[in-house]
Amino acid sequence: MRQPQPPRFLPAVLLAAILGISVSGPLARLSAAAPLAIAAWRLTLAMGLIALLLAVTGSWREYRTLARRDLLIALGAGALLALHFWSWITSITLTSVAASVVLVNLHPVVIVTGSALFLHERPTRRQVFGIVSAILGALLVGYGDAGGSDAAPNALAGDLLALVGAATVGVYYLVGRALRQRLTLWPYVGLVYGAALVVVLGLAIAIGVPLWPQPERELWIFTGIAIGPMMLGHTGFNWSLRYVPAYLVSLAILAEPAGATLLAAFLPGIAETPSAWTLTGGALILGGLALGTLGGHQAPAAPDAGSSPPDRASIPRR
Repeated sequence: MRQPQPPRFLPAVLLAAILGISVSGPLARLSAAAPLAIAAWRLTLAMGLIALLLAVTGSWREYRTLARRDLLIALGAGALLALHFWSWITSITLTSVAASVVLVNLHPVVIVTGSALFLHERPTRRQVFGIVSAILGALLVGYGDAGGSDAAPNALAGDLLALVGAATVGVYYLVGRALRQRLTLWPYVGLVYGAALVVVLGLAIAIGVPLWPQPERELWIFTGIAIGPMMLGHTGFNWSLRYVPAYLVSLAILAEPAGATLLAAFLPGIAETPSAWTLTGGALILGGLALGTLGGHQAPAAPDAGSSPPDRASIPRR
């Protein structure tokens, strides 16, 4: 059967998804709340919407098929996602938005490397070249931030935390891969996001991070983070997978660092201009990721006519 004809508004959906994920870094920078508080609120608000979708679609019934091992996998994946949120949001407070966003997008390198080491899925030659280019770009960004600056004296620490965010989210997708194949999109993210929320709340309580009350301005920022990157971006890209190959959606995601950098430059509350090192290293990283994406895609299988949309692997999103 042929792949469904893309609707005319598909480009608009992709553009809205790109804008949705691009606001994540700038909004986190504008927030004065602790990183764990931001993570807790974004997960809580997103879980409210996901719970509604689970109830409306009836897909919550898929949980009946899960074994204890599946729940342990979900808890492990959720813990990794919680660490990703903490490390990446913390990095935003220490380094530039451009450096943080471009470095955290190195997670495909972690996924390809982990798949080669543990799943025996050998990368293509183009993927290897792309990985090398991305790593060189990360080194350039780190080198440029090694001395710090008056505006960001701990920039290198922020870069390292962004890399921790890339590593944890990369391992998160590898760990949750088997579980993702047994659950459709909303039951999967509901289970894993719920586990991440439990871990984040536990860490916040243990450390003594205040979660409530929050100023009205912060609540609006939390809502924007939950709706933009977690719901609009994530959902838009996954919806698009019904009509376009996954590698094209992955390339669209690479527009996030550009969008986040432009927003950080023009928003009055940030007004941040990235350094030449960040721009050069970022170009190498994004070019390497684009090269690896184009070199490692496979033609998508055509869905049956009249069937529900194919529920392929979800697009990594913060």
